[in-house]
Amino acid sequence: MKTRAVIESLSLGERQSVEFISDCRDLELVGQAVCGFLNTSGGYIVCGVDERGELTGIDRAAELAKSLEQGLQRGLSPGALVSVQVQEVEGKELLVIEVPAGKDLPYAFENTIYLREGQATRKADVETIRDMVLRKQVEPERWERRFSPADMNEDLDRDEVRSVVMAVKRSGRFRFRNGSDPVMVLEDLAVSRYGRLTNGGDVLFGANPAMRYPQVRVRAACFSTGRADDTYRDMKSFEGPLVPVLESVYDFIQRNTPTISRFGENNLERRDEPLYPPAAIREGLVNAFAHRDYSDFSGGIAVYVYSNRLEIWNAGRFPEGVTPDSLLSGHISVLRNPDIAHVLYLRGLMEKMGRGSVMIRKACAERGLPLPRWSEDDRGVTLTFFGPEVTTEVTTEVTTEVTPEVTTEVTPEVTPEVTPEVT
Repeated sequence: MKTRAVIESLSLGERQSVEFISDCRDLELVGQAVCGFLNTSGGYIVCGVDERGELTGIDRAAELAKSLEQGLQRGLSPGALVSVQVQEVEGKELLVIEVPAGKDLPYAFENTIYLREGQATRKADVETIRDMVLRKQVEPERWERRFSPADMNEDLDRDEVRSVVMAVKRSGRFRFRNGSDPVMVLEDLAVSRYGRLTNGGDVLFGANPAMRYPQVRVRAACFSTGRADDTYRDMKSFEGPLVPVLESVYDFIQRNTPTISRFGENNLERRDEPLYPPAAIREGLVNAFAHRDYSDFSGGIAVYVYSNRLEIWNAGRFPEGVTPDSLLSGHISVLRNPDIAHVLYLRGLMEKMGRGSVMIRKACAERGLPLPRWSEDDRGVTLTFFGPEVTTEVTTEVTTEVTPEVTTEVTPEVTPEVTPEVT
């Protein structure tokens, strides 16, 4: 199997930087390559493939992935979101290390700064280091890194802090100095400094960040038809810490989406499933929360459920070099809010940073749905999921519980059993 075929099998994108390592048990070698990618334009490291593209595989891959991730967290400075995942190709387990372009240059591994040049990793020279430091000084500070006016004692949601500590204990992806001390936990996550929350920390762990930043509210509406009008089936505004809001919005979509009934070819047993693939919906929502522009006070996130489609909009823009076409083939993730993304990763909500769009597309195709569409305009980015072109046998079991904010009543008479064929 040649290297190009491996890249295609893993949906790494045709124009991305990829390094193949047959055995990645050498933490120093892997750490240097990761550091080099962080200090340049990002890339992938694939372990278990030799330079000729022959699959060698990795023994006890899951165990090695956990060990590598912990070693990289310890060795990298400043901390960075680096994903280590087990992938299977032709019956062999590989490790894919996904490295985004770093936002906090320069990065060092074991106190040495490395760069990526072509297919090689080298130590950075003094002039290059000086240039990176000067660039960092003149670039504006990211919104998520600025201090929030939130009070650490009054405005902190300690349950959310405990939730991330418990998630890390289960996954082993990170090590806190003292998991029982909320202040130290937040400092370790780079969302608190000098006893103050950053904006990113407020969005993630503030009890009600919308009091300080109204743009973090999420609007959701369900319409009875295929167009926006005054006939709402359900409507709600969500606010609170990021993860509970994300989960509430996901529940809103599931509550207002019909159920599709399918029958097996060889038996009479009916199988009920949501109209849209749940994993694809969750991935689309996580991307919206992770990549949106939080600094725009007129921005936000909005979800619209129509009779024939679902739209997830966020106030952001595609990063430079990312287009709707590149989203369909895989790309290196360009993180607008790396601190927020890191916590989502530790919570198990964010995995395939640059390949989530490929997963969304694949999940829709496997369900027989039209391919989703990403679009961008002056207002932001919209991800649209389309329902079946012809209605399947739908048991439209849409919950008729509506939220207090609804302006019109929900008609409980939903079409019982229409039989569409999914193309």
